[in-house]
Amino acid sequence: GRRQGSHSALTPLPFCHHRSICLSLTAPEGYYHIETPSLRSSLYPCLVVYPTDRKAIPRVQEGHRRGQEMEGGKEDEEEVLRCQINEWCPMFKPHTIRTLFHPLPDPFLRYLLGLNPVSPAPHADSHSDNDDDAPPPFLLPRPASGRDPLPRPAAGIDPTSLLDCSSQLSVSDEDEAEADSAPSFPDLEAAVERSIAALGGAAFPKLNWSAPKDAAWISADGTLRCSSFADVALLLHSSDSIAHDLSSRPLPSSSSSFPPFTFYLALRKWYPSLRPEMEFRCFARCRRLIAISQREVTNFYPALLDRRHHILPLIQTFFSEVVGPTFESQNYTFDVYVTSDGRVKLIDFNPWRAFTLPLLFAWEELEEEAFNSKEEEADKEQGEEARLVEFRIVESQCGVRPGLKTAVPYDYLDTGEGSGWDQFLRRADEELRKQAQTTLHTKRSNLRQQSINRLRALFEYCTS
Repeated sequence: GRRQGSHSALTPLPFCHHRSICLSLTAPEGYYHIETPSLRSSLYPCLVVYPTDRKAIPRVQEGHRRGQEMEGGKEDEEEVLRCQINEWCPMFKPHTIRTLFHPLPDPFLRYLLGLNPVSPAPHADSHSDNDDDAPPPFLLPRPASGRDPLPRPAAGIDPTSLLDCSSQLSVSDEDEAEADSAPSFPDLEAAVERSIAALGGAAFPKLNWSAPKDAAWISADGTLRCSSFADVALLLHSSDSIAHDLSSRPLPSSSSSFPPFTFYLALRKWYPSLRPEMEFRCFARCRRLIAISQREVTNFYPALLDRRHHILPLIQTFFSEVVGPTFESQNYTFDVYVTSDGRVKLIDFNPWRAFTLPLLFAWEELEEEAFNSKEEEADKEQGEEARLVEFRIVESQCGVRPGLKTAVPYDYLDTGEGSGWDQFLRRADEELRKQAQTTLHTKRSNLRQQSINRLRALFEYCTS
């Protein structure tokens, strides 16, 4: 919620995201936690093993423009729109990885936002509106093929009840009814399944701007690899980055050259052999390449120390021949991958500042006058082709920075008194204590009975 006036006042948002936020050393901007009554998570019912006490709600409202995250007006807004993968990918098709696009229908977008996929009727009464505002429990889309890649019955089981020996693991009528009520998107599912097959059986998903990297922890292998529509839906629904994209739909002005806005699902070919240390983020300021940063900053790769002087000219040439002359924005960032044979592949574009991470730089550093003066001086002394480009990599284990790779939902780390983990551990300790007492009592009873039997035998022997 958003705070208004007093510290305790909370204004409800037009929608709620019932998902846990990933916690790292640097909290994602625009999110904060609020206390809620003890609720069992409806987002990951088959994974959560305790009643969750917290939830995260994005501090955004539906209809906000991404351009409002930057200072400026129409130009900044158009720069954000140019960074959509559906805008730039066709222009750089020979220089990027294979990508297939699918426009997303409104019911699926509502589903990703945690809303009822079916909008309420305009004449619905207030009671119906309130029911629609209440977020439905998370259910994977019902597969049109009838083949369910993930088990549904577990969704109705409270894992803490497994500690109760008297409980029986069974599928109730309510669970079956819940599975029957799961949303279905047969047309989109069929198109996505065909695209995944065309891409070799595996792809990673991305919307107009963001990929659900923050939700990789929920996948079976900890990556964005998807082999089915259910995999795609799970990652997109579980990602706060995707929720931010969906809730910040830009509204191009009437003078904009861009068509009416549409959300697209981009399925990109999955390459299991890609090496994360060979991906780099490049910063272009005033249509000049001024800085390059290692993209994966959560690890130290010693081999990069020797290859950095070979990689830098490859990226500079790629910018001067491919990106610079084609991309229209003045200020932006772009990510590239350098292959083992020296080719440079374009991965993504992102707007300057806004929601883009500067990685091994700081935005203030990239924009400060001294940095640009240094560049201009190099232009005059050494010529345009030899101007300085700051290239940074993680140079030692001490330079490693925290990231989502070591992040888990906040509930997993909240071990304070009264938290979900605290309740679960207390109950587990109590159950173990009871079992230990029962075992000890049984052992004592057995020893007592053995002693009685021995005394009886001895007495019978002595009196015989």
